[in-house]
Amino acid sequence: MSKDKNPRRVADNEARAKLRMLRTSPQKLNLVAALIRGKKVEQALTDLTFSKKRISDDVKKCLQSAIANAENNHNLDVDELVVAEAYCGKNLIMKRGRPRARGRFGKIIKPFSEITIVVRQVEEQS
Repeated sequence: MSKDKNPRRVADNEARAKLRMLRTSPQKLNLVAALIRGKKVEQALTDLTFSKKRISDDVKKCLQSAIANAENNHNLDVDELVVAEAYCGKNLIMKRGRPRARGRFGKIIKPFSEITIVVRQVEEQS
């Protein structure tokens, strides 16, 4: 007797990828996620390639992983993929400090975040 197969967390025409422990704040990461949300994957990859944001390389890597998941694991057509969802959230926060004047302590927080990208296959309308 074996266990039942886990149900899919996304629809049959979708694939997703998640990247954790990105060394940036979720607010800055959300700016890059908003840049690609709702676009075709070719256009999104181009936008991330030429973006000046430091974190855009890691977001591009996550998008390429979602595309590879769609192609290899779910047999979706790469030319018809659209970035359906791109959302980010908080992760670990490293707390550091620095001594300040009059015996005080300056708090330094170093936030980490995570991003989830869902790509969906849509039929091209002619």
